[in-house]
Amino acid sequence: MVQERIAALRSRMKEEGVDAYLVPTDDFHASEYVGDYFKCRKYITGFTGSAGTAVITQDMAGLWTDGRYFIQAAKQLEGSGVTLFKMGEPGVPTIQEFLEEKLGDGECLGFDGRTVSTKEGRELQETLAKKGASVNGGLDLVGDIWKDRPALSCEPVMELDVKWAGESRASKIDKIRKTMQEQGADLFLLTSLDDIAWLLNIRGGDIHCCPVVLSYLVMTGEELLLFANEKAFPDTVKQALAADGVSFCPYNDIYEYVSKLPAGKKVLLNRNKVNSRLNALIPENVSVLDQENPTLLPKAVKNPVEVENERIAHIKDGVALTKFIYWLKTNAGKLPITELSAGEKLYELRSEQENFMGNSFDPIISYGAHAAIVHYSATPETDIPVEPHGLLLADTGGHYLEGSTDTTRTIALGPTTDEEKKYFTAVLRGHLNLAAARFRAGTTGLSLDYLARAPLWELGKDFNHGTGHGVGYYLNVHEGPNSFHWKVSPTRRADTPFEVGMITSDEPGYYQEDGFGVRHENLIVCVEDQETECGTFLRFEHLTMVPFDLDAIVPEQMTVRERELLNDYHAQVYEKISPYLDEEERAWLREATRKI
Repeated sequence: MVQERIAALRSRMKEEGVDAYLVPTDDFHASEYVGDYFKCRKYITGFTGSAGTAVITQDMAGLWTDGRYFIQAAKQLEGSGVTLFKMGEPGVPTIQEFLEEKLGDGECLGFDGRTVSTKEGRELQETLAKKGASVNGGLDLVGDIWKDRPALSCEPVMELDVKWAGESRASKIDKIRKTMQEQGADLFLLTSLDDIAWLLNIRGGDIHCCPVVLSYLVMTGEELLLFANEKAFPDTVKQALAADGVSFCPYNDIYEYVSKLPAGKKVLLNRNKVNSRLNALIPENVSVLDQENPTLLPKAVKNPVEVENERIAHIKDGVALTKFIYWLKTNAGKLPITELSAGEKLYELRSEQENFMGNSFDPIISYGAHAAIVHYSATPETDIPVEPHGLLLADTGGHYLEGSTDTTRTIALGPTTDEEKKYFTAVLRGHLNLAAARFRAGTTGLSLDYLARAPLWELGKDFNHGTGHGVGYYLNVHEGPNSFHWKVSPTRRADTPFEVGMITSDEPGYYQEDGFGVRHENLIVCVEDQETECGTFLRFEHLTMVPFDLDAIVPEQMTVRERELLNDYHAQVYEKISPYLDEEERAWLREATRKI
């Protein structure tokens, strides 16, 4: 099937005079996850991971993806004729390096410019121009051959009440307009879907597990235009938006609107987010202020109402997850449980919680060797039974009106090996030490990441993913700019200082291919610590309230302080979660959170 599709694509490439065709994992908005309409890379390669880019030439098909997906991609590409390029590994060229080597004078790279950022499109053009090659960003060749392509999503839109959002839409709009004025912008072009949803206090469902609305937004000093499918908006929501000065335009009309901007105007936008075709339509006599979206930081710094709501959401989620762990440990080997059925059970338990709106991402429930695949997602073909021994990794999350959750627990389902316990404990030590950090205001995730990796680095081991990412408020589960990582890369900077109200995941891990995987993840919120003669100090507070499995811990490998950190955390878990459990569950949780 994949080989037939690639052959059809190559035929279209010949017709258009294209020698290489780029297929990113992207929609028109630089979203991390995309709706079914936009899954061209999955269609042409068969790889289902959330990150990756395909390059097709007449004699080669390649897929570039990062360390989260090396194992998964290798298995899914088997027999497809598509070569896996492991990004960041020694000797592996970047996509630009590959294209620079592959394309020569008079040859052409094609892509759909709506799915390539302005920054990336320019870099490709500049790189290939040195070889005499050209770029054509006006081609949706995969769309041409995709005969049963799904329609653009048009899911119903809801308004997020201010009791959940903590700030009115009018207040947010006013603040962004003031930022525009300070920066001398006549117009702000916003294309990132989570920013638009945050600014307008709306939520939708146009991307699986991401409550966003397919839209573009243009803000001036006098008007606010929302380019979206008006059919998705109930009358009550349209009326509320209109009361705050929001007018509707058809979704695709943004391209014509931008092409007719008056001369001399100054447009504020982020070329890392705005797609290259949209940027190319901006008239030459219009100035572009290429800066970070002024919505990014206010969205990341949760207001006091949002933080308090998140505490409530995490108690609800903690109740569901604690019940799930109890059920799993009690019934493994007694009931027929598989990875998929375990996920269904957890969804059922979350659904019992008030204001549960759905999963915040597809559950990663992986047993045994599957847990070594960082972002494994069980399918009917890969689903395996859960047995009463070894480790099960459950990385799951929920959306509530009170906020979004993202939690990973590695669960011992019976006897575990000394090696499994060794790394289970090392990863937990790193997790606890990072969560307990106290630091000067202005500190970034680059500085703090070492706390999480140190126990593994001391063993000569590491994990091939970031230690933490920002999380949205009933929005995208991966949100910038706050994060933890030990190095700067083009896709992950981790150099934004932490601020009070930022919510970030703390999720170190260890993965032994064909063996087992361990990851421990809580969401932590940045709060004030103290003011001294040296300045302002900040710290983190646990939001997640779920026990860590003491059955796989080696206390002797932990310092006295680390054991105290774990005991203090478990005391909080018992206090906050036990009132919502039945008698048997409560007795189990008391033992599961005992002091060590």
